[in-house]
Amino acid sequence: MMSDTFTVSSPSDMQFQQLQARLKTLWRSPDEFDVRDCQVLIEPSLSLDQSELHKIEGVHYYEERLLFSLARLRNPHTRLIYVTSQPLHPSIVDYYLELLPGIPSSHARDRLDLFATYDASQKPLTQKLLERPRLLEKIRHRLDPEYAYMVCFNATSLERELALRLEIPLLALDPNLLDWGTKSGSRQIFAECGVPHPDGSALMQDAASLAKVTAELWERQPHLQRIVIKLNQGFSGEGNALLHLAPLAAVAPEQATHHERVEQIQRAFQDLRFQCPTETWEHFEQKIHELGAIAEAFIEGDIKRSPSVQGYINPVGDVEMLSTHDQVLGGPDGQIFLGCSFPADEEYRLRIQAMGEAIGRNLAQKGAMERFGVDFVAVYHPHRMPRWDLQAIEINLRKGGTTHPFMALKLLTDGHYCPEDGLFYTRQGQAKFYRASDNVQKASYRGLLPSDLMDIIVSDRLHFNSVEGVGAAFHLMGCLSEYGKLGLTSIGNSPAQADEIYHQVVASLDRAT
Repeated sequence: MMSDTFTVSSPSDMQFQQLQARLKTLWRSPDEFDVRDCQVLIEPSLSLDQSELHKIEGVHYYEERLLFSLARLRNPHTRLIYVTSQPLHPSIVDYYLELLPGIPSSHARDRLDLFATYDASQKPLTQKLLERPRLLEKIRHRLDPEYAYMVCFNATSLERELALRLEIPLLALDPNLLDWGTKSGSRQIFAECGVPHPDGSALMQDAASLAKVTAELWERQPHLQRIVIKLNQGFSGEGNALLHLAPLAAVAPEQATHHERVEQIQRAFQDLRFQCPTETWEHFEQKIHELGAIAEAFIEGDIKRSPSVQGYINPVGDVEMLSTHDQVLGGPDGQIFLGCSFPADEEYRLRIQAMGEAIGRNLAQKGAMERFGVDFVAVYHPHRMPRWDLQAIEINLRKGGTTHPFMALKLLTDGHYCPEDGLFYTRQGQAKFYRASDNVQKASYRGLLPSDLMDIIVSDRLHFNSVEGVGAAFHLMGCLSEYGKLGLTSIGNSPAQADEIYHQVVASLDRAT
């Protein structure tokens, strides 16, 4: 059972809490123009289950997604240290620095230190750093503990240990609270907040127990067509698998005994429909033992979307709503995150924002901090009011796939999110919209260098134009040559214009390759 309270029980716990207490005076909003001394270590480690993570092609380049954090350098007395597994290509760094509004790129470059572990192995970046004490000592020498703190993609015991080694606070979730961001923890918070969510099971650690709770779910909901099996710490939908119930009609509720149903479901696990094409039942079953899994009712619908809401809990416990998105999903059954569009549909964006704010307050009471996101499933019912039925399915206590596109929008337009209508406005009052993806990918793009990308996009005048406030911004450029994969955020003055720019960029790359 998870507890709402955290008890300090060791010297390292006490030291970590003392470091964290300093955040209340050190932290300042990234939106704030601040002339005080500040040092930020950006440590973009994806400290997630590595076997699950490496289902994502080119994932070791995803450390580049936080390069939009260089926006902090617009504050003239802020210094950044950015650490990666492999060195960043100079043209990629130059690209981000030249996007900074209101400050010479050379001035920003003088306040940026880049470090690399020169290690391409399948380990989290944080682990690589902890294994290199000499590199850590070089980083420590660049930091003044009086002004420094650390920002990461997601926080685990590894990031906690790194903060302790460097003696600087960690602007992230306390790893002791990570359970609240799992599939089972999310369900508990939804229940506490009265947020609608699909029927499902408790957390199970083996296939036999999972088959039993899956049978019980089917008995409670005999109309179900499919049940989704979710690894407790899966992400991007890659840890999901679908159990189709039609082939099990002979053991449906009222057609067989509970024991017979459980037996047949456990046998049917061999034929689960995995969202990751390389997944096998043998590997998935091993992950059930390691991570645990839940069974959850699959939400059917002829017209279905996957909106999400993002929020921020600052070090003093205030909850700020940041954005809403409609997610673009793919894979065999539309469960794998591919990209997003901002904002979410006006028919439900304020509703998911209100539910997200309630969840944020619940998390803040539990001691959570920094970014969080909540994913929903929305099903359209034309003859009901409201016409969209919303079900919450997951909380992410970390930065996510919608974080860096929104950071790009803020960097390029210097605007603000308006929670009253869920839109984003520039200082001149112009509403902005975007479409973003981490998965602009084709085999023909392989071999393109970041400089080639710039040649192509500039020639077709598709790069972001700061005068007009529209155009394309890129990330994951290091991934392009090896995998033919690129991240893209297309910004427009309407959703239609953002879509048009997105398609123009893809067409431009296709012509050039």
